[in-house]
Amino acid sequence: MHATLPLLTETDFPALRRRGVETLQLNLGYRCNQSCLHCHVNAGPKRSEEMSTETIAAVLDFVAASPSVSCLDLTGGAPELNPHFRSLVVAARARGLRVIDRCNLTILEEPGQEDLADFLAAHRVEIVASLPCYLEENVDRQRGSGVFAASLRALRRLNRLGYGRADGGLPLNLVYNPQGPSLPPPQARLEADYKRHLGENHDIVFSQLFSLANMPIQRFGSMLISKGQFNAYLQTLRDAHQAGNLDGVMCRSLLSVDWQGWLYDCDFNQQLGLAIADGSRRLHISEATAATLEQRTIRVAEHCYGCTAGQGSSCGGALGADTAAAPTCGS
Repeated sequence: MHATLPLLTETDFPALRRRGVETLQLNLGYRCNQSCLHCHVNAGPKRSEEMSTETIAAVLDFVAASPSVSCLDLTGGAPELNPHFRSLVVAARARGLRVIDRCNLTILEEPGQEDLADFLAAHRVEIVASLPCYLEENVDRQRGSGVFAASLRALRRLNRLGYGRADGGLPLNLVYNPQGPSLPPPQARLEADYKRHLGENHDIVFSQLFSLANMPIQRFGSMLISKGQFNAYLQTLRDAHQAGNLDGVMCRSLLSVDWQGWLYDCDFNQQLGLAIADGSRRLHISEATAATLEQRTIRVAEHCYGCTAGQGSSCGGALGADTAAAPTCGS
C-alpha cells in the first residue's frame, strides 16, 4: 500500500508558456518487467494499461498535421511490452522521425524479446537506458536483484550492434537517478566516472549520461512520506531553484501523451492528472495539432522545482552548468 501523497498544485513556481512541439513523448502503457523504487509512473508486471491501435493512429495523424514534430520519444512502463510498439516504430521512421526508446535494458532478456536489440538497431532507434549507478549493489538495491548483471549483458549486446560507439551511428545514452532524496551530482563529472568504470571493468561504451532528479510523486513520493522525508525533499528542490534553467525545461517543446491519448505538458504532470485542458475539458491527441497548442500556459505545481533545481533536469539530462563537487553514484 502506497502512502497518500499531498496535493502539489498550490505553488509559486514561475509561470511558463509552451513553444512549438518538437518532441512527442508517448507513454505506451504501465506494464513493466521491473518495479523500481524511484519509478514516478508506479509501473510494474501487474499493470495492464496499454495504448491502443486507435490511439496510435491518432498520434500519427497528429504528427502528419504538425511539421514541427521531429522526434517520437517512447516510454512506459516498458514501452516494448506494448504489442504495437514495433509497428509504431516502423511507421514513425517511415515518416522521417527520430525515435527514442526509453529502455530498462533487462527487457532485452524477456521471453519474446530475444530479437528486440536487432530490431532497434535495424530501424536506427536511439536508446535511452536506465542504469542508476555503475556499482552492482546500488543498482540491485534500487531496481531488484540481478538487474545489474542483466543490464551489463544487454549493454554488451547493444555495443556489438554498434550502439554507443563513435563509429556506430547509434546513440546509447544512460540515465542516472539518485538513490534517495538528494539532487543529482554534476552530470559531466559523473559521466566521466561512468565511462571510466564501465570501460575499464566491463568493456562497455556509451554515448552520454543523463542525470535526472527524482520527482516526489507516485512510488518515490510514497517512499519519502513513509520515511518522513517528503517535505524536506520538496524544500531541497525549492532551495536549489535556478531561474536560469526555466528557459530550457522540457515542457516548453515536449508534449506528453498518456496511454489513452490525453495530453499533458510533461510526463510528471501526466502522473499527477494535470492535463492540458480548455476550461474543465481535457484535450485529446485526436483534437489537437502542434499549432493549436503553441503559446498555451503550462500547468505548473510544486514538483516543477525538480526540473529547475541545481543543474536542472529534463528528459535529456541536466540543463545548466555543473557546480558541485564530484561524488560517485553511490552518493
